[in-house]
Amino acid sequence: QVQLVESGGGLVQAGGSLRLSCAASGSSSRMNAMAWHRQSPGKQRELVALIDRGGAITYADSVLGRFTISRDNAKNTVTLQMNSLKPEDTAVYYCNAILFDLRHYWGQGTQVTVSS
Repeated sequence: QVQLVESGGGLVQAGGSLRLSCAASGSSSRMNAMAWHRQSPGKQRELVALIDRGGAITYADSVLGRFTISRDNAKNTVTLQMNSLKPEDTAVYYCNAILFDLRHYWGQGTQVTVSS
């Protein structure tokens, strides 16, 4: 079992920045990748950014150049720095941990709202 606790969501104006954090506990040594996904009303959940244990990173095209994912393996945390936010970034953001055996765990989600 892995427990994930997110923090850092909120309301920001377009062009502003927010930083999301996710702390993992439990079987965190079994974690391979950590990721952030988001879901807005009426849309499917989508991958925003992913970082594996070795530091390889994948970003959604829509956030490339604006968002930065980072990870501290020693502290079992993953952060998402979001800059130049747009109204279309408004969503609930979920932290996701993927174990080496491909099991997925999810945080409870944190709301990000970007006003125009």
